[in-house]
Amino acid sequence: MGGGIYLIQDDDRLVELMEQPYDSEDQIQELLETYPNLLAGDEVDRVTSRRWLLIARDITIPAEEDDGSRWSVDHLFLDQDSIPTIVVVKRSRNAEGRQKMIGQMLDYAANLAFYWPIESIIAQFEANCREQGRDPEQVFEEFLGSDLNEDGFWQKVRTNLQAGKLRLVFVADDIANPLRRVVEFLNKQTDLVEVLALEIKQYVSQEGLKTLVPRLIGQTAEAQQKKLSAMGERRRWDEVSFFEEFQVRRGGDEAEMAEEIHNWAKRQEPEVIIQWGTGDLYGGFTALLQSKGRKPLKLFTVDISGRLEISSNKYGSQPPFDQQEKWLELRNKLSAIGLSLPLERTEYREPTLQLSSLQDQSVLQEVLHTFDWVIATVKGVS
Repeated sequence: MGGGIYLIQDDDRLVELMEQPYDSEDQIQELLETYPNLLAGDEVDRVTSRRWLLIARDITIPAEEDDGSRWSVDHLFLDQDSIPTIVVVKRSRNAEGRQKMIGQMLDYAANLAFYWPIESIIAQFEANCREQGRDPEQVFEEFLGSDLNEDGFWQKVRTNLQAGKLRLVFVADDIANPLRRVVEFLNKQTDLVEVLALEIKQYVSQEGLKTLVPRLIGQTAEAQQKKLSAMGERRRWDEVSFFEEFQVRRGGDEAEMAEEIHNWAKRQEPEVIIQWGTGDLYGGFTALLQSKGRKPLKLFTVDISGRLEISSNKYGSQPPFDQQEKWLELRNKLSAIGLSLPLERTEYREPTLQLSSLQDQSVLQEVLHTFDWVIATVKGVS
């Protein structure tokens, strides 16, 4: 057992708290679930402190479809920049336990995007909120605050998963030197993956006072500088930069389609506003329909990879499409242009169209006329 720490009470009495081991790994896991701030977001990023959205604890999923094996993760968090953060908790200091923990973490990271599509992550988050008796929408709004853009957030999660941009955190009550060296080595060698160890010591007084002291390990100055150089500054797109880049990546024909869709959205102003996204490699614009007294409805997003995408749950929560009859009518309209909505309006889906499929002017005009109908229908109940 290590040394203690001291508290000075209001009556100037000095209270000593002595280091005390945890009863079990489960106790540490429960503390992280209840108090995500123990993940030391201010140390992970000293410029912009990380905030944590818990997706779920003890997630168990199949490892291979054909062999019946399964593996689980202690915690999956997301930070405010949509970076998936995998947390593994271990108390063991022996070599076998340490090697098992490292192997598990790398296994999780390598398979995360394959076995956890974005729809599964959202479903896990919503199920976890309901188990705790909390409203997922309210939890999400509390997490993002004034930066609330739910569709954009989940899209960035998908992008980060596809790009392999992750954070791996080993948590223990005592980080031994061999694990520290492994963490520093991995963190130094990877550009998009941040690897950290977090030591959370527990101190308890004879009177029952308890203090938890987190300490971050593995974030060397060299590794931090390398990751900053690799990731670069987040790019904010605008009309000029987007279409210049789009033409380079997708060619003149698709760029023409994207410009025509963009011009359609501009003609709908001020009822429709165009919102530009940010991202190092990905980006695009979103057409938002403003309705008095309601949240804007995301009509669609066009991204630089040449896709037009909609979000089913945003439509399903917007009057009049929150009514089954109108939902089915919307579903039929969008299915006719290749955007397949689920039968249930509460089911989450992100149907997409490739702009390359819209090069026939009659097809493109049918798509735009469909969104004309959407605007007219929403305005009809405003």
